[in-house]
Order: sequence, then structure tokens, then C-alpha cells
Amino acid sequence: MVNATLTAEAAERAARHPSAVGVRGGRARQRRRQAVVAYLFLAPTLLFYAVFLALPLGFALLLSLSRWAGFDLGDIDPVGPDNFARLFADGATFLTPVLTNTLLFALGTVALALAGSVLVATCIDKLRFQGLWRTLYFLPIVTTVVAVGNVWKYMYEPGGLVNGVLNAVGLGSVAFLQDPDTALPAVVVVQAWASVGSAILVLTAGLKSVPPSYYEAAALDGAGPVTVFWRITLPLLRPSLLFVCVTQFLTGLQSFALIIVMTKGGPGDATDVAALEMYRQAFSYGDWGTASAAAFVLFGVVLAVTLVQLWLFRRKGEDA
Repeated sequence: MVNATLTAEAAERAARHPSAVGVRGGRARQRRRQAVVAYLFLAPTLLFYAVFLALPLGFALLLSLSRWAGFDLGDIDPVGPDNFARLFADGATFLTPVLTNTLLFALGTVALALAGSVLVATCIDKLRFQGLWRTLYFLPIVTTVVAVGNVWKYMYEPGGLVNGVLNAVGLGSVAFLQDPDTALPAVVVVQAWASVGSAILVLTAGLKSVPPSYYEAAALDGAGPVTVFWRITLPLLRPSLLFVCVTQFLTGLQSFALIIVMTKGGPGDATDVAALEMYRQAFSYGDWGTASAAAFVLFGVVLAVTLVQLWLFRRKGEDA
């Protein structure tokens, strides 16, 4: 009875105000048409991501739980989490030294690139012709990794430029890429040098956003350059530093081309990193399941490190 009464009242209102009902219906149809048009415009992008991101990701997840030698999809043999267990089994090299080398490589790259870019960006901000200096430091970014790796490889040779400088100051030659103790640090230096240009661009932009009034107030209070740098410049650069830290760390964790050009993972396994190990498992040994499992482990490491970095910077009072 109540429902019938409400329906009758709604019908009566619609009869009294037919235009209002028509307007609401027209607006609803218009919103539906706009949504259809929006999805039609988004369709090429969504299709691109589905074909080149979602499908490969799903296939990689399938392979990480299977054993497959490649080529014939009918040979995919589900094995569950065995591939992940094999990565961390006793005697396996993935955790040590491969994953350890990867983290050390990324940490070293971030430390050197961040320290160097902060120093250079601060100096450039006080010089004339800043665009010229930024361009010069950015040149390694637009140079191919193969060229950079080969040039530095020759510079590290016993008769190369680096050892020539060491000999000139009375020090002995160092087998940088042939000694397991120096091979990884040597490649870290090259990676940091090659990536410092992009960090400088970000940090110089961050320095430009610092209000000059802060420095003027510090000068009136008698603050020295070191105090100004630690108390004003660095805290206000925190968003830019966060971006540089995250991007440099991601690049370091995924580094592959530079290492394969300079050392091929040697000597021994001194410079063997996760991306290179995945490449070997898939293309050299034909073990696509283990390679896919290693890829997901590396993804987990990248995600965890990124979340920790974001948490640390937010904890210091800067919501990035």
C-alpha cells in the first residue's frame, strides 16, 4: 500500500513537472554519451597497455610458476613456487652474490651521484652561463651506454688514462676491471658519472625554487655558507632529493647494459647483478621460469626500497 502511494505521488509530480524529468533524463543521456566518447579516445592507449604491459606481466607471472625452455608454448610445465625456492636454496648464487651485488651497486651509484650532483648543482647555481654547464654535464645521458662503457673500459686498462694519472703521482697501476675487489666499485663510478647529469638538472631546478629572502635573512643573522647549506638549502631541496634518490636507485637496481659491456659480470661473479642473471637464465640457459621468478623478486626489492625511501622522507616532515 505504501509503495503504491509513493508511485502515485511520483507519477503526479512527473505529470505536474514533465520538463524537469526530461531535463534530468537528457543530462543522464549526455553523461553516458560523454563517457562513451571518452573511452573511445582512451581505447588506443588502453589497448597499448593491455598488449605491451598487462599481457607480458601476466605471461611472466605464469612462467615464474612454470618450467619452460622457450619457443613452444605447449611445453610450459607448471611447477608452482619451485622456481622461487630454487633461487634461495642452499648453494644458490642468486641471494649471494647476485642480489647483494645489485644492492651494493645501486647504493654506491645513489651515494656518488647524489653527492656529486648536489655539489655541482650548488656550484653551477653561483656561476655564469649556467645553461652551458648543465649541457656539458648532461652529455653523458644522451651518449649510448655502449660508447660510455667502452671508453671507460679502455681508461681503466693498465696502460689507460686512470692508471697513467696514478703513475704520474707515484702510485702503482691497479687492475680495476680484472680484480674482484675493485671491479664493482669501478663500474659504480662509471654509472654514477653517467647519471649525474639528470640529477643536476633536477637539483638546479630545485635550487631555483628556493626563495632568495631565506638567504637574505640568513645573511642578516650572520650565518655562514656551511650553515646556510645545511639549514636552508638541503631541507628545501628535499622533494628534489627524493626524486633523484628514487630514480637513481631504480636505475641502479635494473642496470644491465653497462655491466655487460664493461665486465660481462666478471671477474668470476664479482659484478654479476640481477638483471644480468635474468638475461643469462633466459637466453643462455633457456630457463625462462627461473628468469621470470628472479624478475618478480627484483620487483619486490624495488617496491620495498621505494616505499622505504618515501617513508623516510615523509618522516622528516616533507610530504612528497
